Amino acid sequence: MKISKPLFIISLLSGCIVFNASAQDKWDLRRCVEYALAHNISVLQTDVQARVAEVNEKQTRWSQYPNADFSTNTGLQWGRSIDPTTNQFTSNQLLYQGYSLNAGITVFNWHRIRNNIIAADLNSDAAKMDVDKIKNDISLTVATYYLQVLLAYQQIIIAEQQMKLTLSQLDVVRKKVNAGAVPELDALTIEGQYATDSANYITARATADQNLLQLKQVLNIDAGQFFDIALPPVEQIPVEPILQLQPETVFQIAIQNQPAQKANLLRIKSLEASLRSSRAAMYPTISVGGSLGTNFSSADKKVTGVTVTGLKANGDLVTVGGTQYPVFTPDGYVTQSKKTFSERWDGWGLQMNNNFRQSLGFSISVPINSSGQAKFNYQRSKLDLKNAELTRSLADQTLKNDIYKAYYNASAALEKFHAAQKTYEINKKAFEFAKKRDELGLLNSFDYLTIQNNMNRSQYDMTSAQFDYVFKMKVLEFYKGQGIKL
Repeated sequence: MKISKPLFIISLLSGCIVFNASAQDKWDLRRCVEYALAHNISVLQTDVQARVAEVNEKQTRWSQYPNADFSTNTGLQWGRSIDPTTNQFTSNQLLYQGYSLNAGITVFNWHRIRNNIIAADLNSDAAKMDVDKIKNDISLTVATYYLQVLLAYQQIIIAEQQMKLTLSQLDVVRKKVNAGAVPELDALTIEGQYATDSANYITARATADQNLLQLKQVLNIDAGQFFDIALPPVEQIPVEPILQLQPETVFQIAIQNQPAQKANLLRIKSLEASLRSSRAAMYPTISVGGSLGTNFSSADKKVTGVTVTGLKANGDLVTVGGTQYPVFTPDGYVTQSKKTFSERWDGWGLQMNNNFRQSLGFSISVPINSSGQAKFNYQRSKLDLKNAELTRSLADQTLKNDIYKAYYNASAALEKFHAAQKTYEINKKAFEFAKKRDELGLLNSFDYLTIQNNMNRSQYDMTSAQFDYVFKMKVLEFYKGQGIKL
């Protein structure tokens, strides 16, 4: 008998796909996890947030050091203005320059700065724990999709074996039909089964492609790039005995080691420090400060000569020997000219030295009423701390429920796998008997296919149950802090 052209193409394509996949680089789970931790966008975003928290912590730490500012200015002024060196009004155009250095430090503010530093430092540590948490979550997600791809590949193998069995049976039945031993209906029935097996094979490959695409998405690998995984036998995947994964024991380990729990505890301690800081804001602050400064100014004109034309009484009188005499002042005029740019800087050093000034003082700032800002900030800090404590309690409760649920799921999956394994062994033995009877002509094709399909289905169920059990055990191992190992 000739195999139909579409089925022949499917078989040929299957061989080509397997050959090409084997010729390419295969990724094991460790490589997938390491790549995901380095390229997954969620991990990268959380890492950026952790670095922002670290920058905030450094900035807060700098608040304990003195503040210092230096400034200088140089320019021209004209019109009616104040001479910066004499504080007198003038109408001359002036060239001016000044220097100023100011510094100050908080001497005591009831440990507000210290508590702010403690809070920022703990927040930075909590952000780092968030990075560890997202890495754990991504590792578990990668392992999930990795196992799904493994299961899909196993189902492809099973579907391919089923196709080969059916094709082999079809060859035998076709010979019997040609010899007149069995009716043509038997051959048509098996051809229909072969078409069904082919459809199942195509479905299995499509499922594997979809699962592989999901894994590539988690790894942040371009969808068009070739990617395939290594295929470790599921029997060789190390699984810790379930007796060593009792839920209460796992929970006690997880609550101490899981990054999410560590982050919650760090944030509570950070909010406790913030609470102390907000309370300190309601008390006086003592500060010390000082400054240094000097300036220089120069008019745009210079005196080039003085001409005296005579004397004139200025209206004042002076008494000498009982006789009053008028006071005379010289009368004349002054000639001026524009200074050159270099002349404007004459006397710069002398003025800078003569105008040098210093100051030193301390201040006490007493908060009286600023719209209740300090008071209500303190109340908000207490509520934030209470909310963080409730969040931690809820997270711990959720973690415990998840661990117990994972334990019960793993126990059920183990029992289901044992049952499916036993069912497969029975159906496999039944198929072996059916095959012998069929070779002796004691079994019709319909019964043979029914027994073969039962074996096939039970093999599918056993494989699925085995991977389900392995994954649920890996979840328990993950909570115990053993990481993800395949």
